[in-house]
Amino acid sequence: MVEKERSIPRIILILQALLRRLSPQHPKRTVISEELGKRMAGFKGEEALDFILSFLEPKNYFILNDLRIPHKHTFFQIDTLLMTTKFILIIEVKYLAGTAFFDPIFNQLIQTKDGMETALPDPTLQIKRQKKQLEEWLGKNGFPTIPILSCVVMSNDRTIIRTSSENKTLHKVVINRHTLLEKLEDIDKIILNESISPKQLKKVIRIMKKQHRDLQPEVMERYNLKKGEIIKGVRCRFCHNHSLKKIHGSWICRGCNKQDRDAHIGALKDYELLIGPTINNAELRWFLEVDSPYVAKRLLQSLNLPTTGTGKGTRYILSINKNTPKQKTRQT
Repeated sequence: MVEKERSIPRIILILQALLRRLSPQHPKRTVISEELGKRMAGFKGEEALDFILSFLEPKNYFILNDLRIPHKHTFFQIDTLLMTTKFILIIEVKYLAGTAFFDPIFNQLIQTKDGMETALPDPTLQIKRQKKQLEEWLGKNGFPTIPILSCVVMSNDRTIIRTSSENKTLHKVVINRHTLLEKLEDIDKIILNESISPKQLKKVIRIMKKQHRDLQPEVMERYNLKKGEIIKGVRCRFCHNHSLKKIHGSWICRGCNKQDRDAHIGALKDYELLIGPTINNAELRWFLEVDSPYVAKRLLQSLNLPTTGTGKGTRYILSINKNTPKQKTRQT
């Protein structure tokens, strides 16, 4: 049973919004586009894993995706956590093209693609660290000891996995997605007894979901981008120009002349992702390039957004990007 659904990572939504709102000639478009491509590949890999996990018996296996829970003075994140009354399995997902060489001497994952080598952090070290953090979290929250296992799943079927001849145990930790169900069957044969009751397991899941906090990536700061570099205006979903004008209850594109009554919603989503989670009347007029404060007020009130403050101090909480569902997993 999927207890926590996988959603499109916020970092992807922000990068997409940036590419919509930066000039085609902006010097940082290339590096932003490259990061988006890598993030999209990772998300694609996680979706490929979700398809495999959909074959599990939902009464016996509980799945939490994109879990980020507190540990000491920070948080730790797990791609996919699979929980049963007998054991917990931490799954780190990697979607890499080309060849993945696991170097046990220098603890690196070396990707070779199109003749180019790239050194990446070793995910086998990451899952060891996650295991220790999860053990400490369970102990701190008063739960009994339960076997915690971990694995790295290579979710791109075309990835060639290699390592040195002396690395005899890598195959037990690094697997491709199609052997995950077989690995779970093997674990079930080895671990026979329950370590936690179904009631306790439900409590663990409930507290994990309660303590989970979404990551809020500061992408604008990381790329040293200022508000003035963001293209303002309401974007046409047909020709992609930021040239819509509010006329008689609808938005009309001055580029292609198409009409769209709800075009401002997309613009406000971009505002929330790039500038901030709340907006007032003046800020809306600035970003949507609306002259009338009365038109701006009607637009904000029509969305039924939660508010803080009163009168001229009213701020609207832009909750329109929350709980973005993931795309449907394709069967492969």
